[in-house]
Amino acid sequence: MKKRRKYNNNFIIGAIITSVMLLLLIWGLIGTPYDPDAMDTSLKYAGVSFKHIMGCDNFGRDIFSRVLVGLGTTLKVATGTVLIGTVVGTIIGAVTGYFGGVLDQILMRCIDTMFAFPSILLAMVIVSMLGRGTYQLILALGIGFIPSYARIVRGEFLKAKNADYVKAAKLYGANDLRIIFVHILPNIKQVLLSSIMIGFNNAVLAEAGMSYLGIGVQPPTASLGKMLSEAQSYLFTAPTYVLFPGIVLVLLILGFSLLGEGIKGGK
Repeated sequence: MKKRRKYNNNFIIGAIITSVMLLLLIWGLIGTPYDPDAMDTSLKYAGVSFKHIMGCDNFGRDIFSRVLVGLGTTLKVATGTVLIGTVVGTIIGAVTGYFGGVLDQILMRCIDTMFAFPSILLAMVIVSMLGRGTYQLILALGIGFIPSYARIVRGEFLKAKNADYVKAAKLYGANDLRIIFVHILPNIKQVLLSSIMIGFNNAVLAEAGMSYLGIGVQPPTASLGKMLSEAQSYLFTAPTYVLFPGIVLVLLILGFSLLGEGIKGGK
């Protein structure tokens, strides 16, 4: 009973934080208070005020407007990354875990080779070949995230393929594709959802890290990582330039982390 209450608390708090982030995302999509790229030298380093609730940066741009746009960019990159990693990784993990054999050996050796490199390092190599940009970053990070999802799904399929419900489905004449997608996948959804939430956190951090290093999202496009990179030289001149994007980034990661823990705790 105590464990169940902990799960609920994690899930509820995570859902509240994530909902606030999604509301900010929707706000940014509908329209920002100011043009996020509009420069006004008279507002350079302007502090917090009713007109500019997060102040202005070194170019006189409204930080709140740029945070709204940057949040959208970061979420777009994270969503695309997790989508590529989950879909491709799930297919590879399902096929190798269910069928096994030579195909399993070949694909998993390839996955092990990719897994030997940190995903962000692998993404940096891919970006260096594809060039810099938002969509190149999504593709690079997505490829880097495939091995972890493939391993998780393969492990679950290895455990599930000999389960009684799978044997019963085979007796009733279900084909392999139906068993994979209708019988086994729904039964591992809790593990997969928890992994997706963790992967989302990692994708947000990876985007922030690569944009901070200047090899991710490119200006004038705003992202939370890029804003932190641009703001590091103005920590004492315009502290809100660093503070607010950092707070939003931390809350974004915290929200999805608590959601993942809540889902995992309900297992």
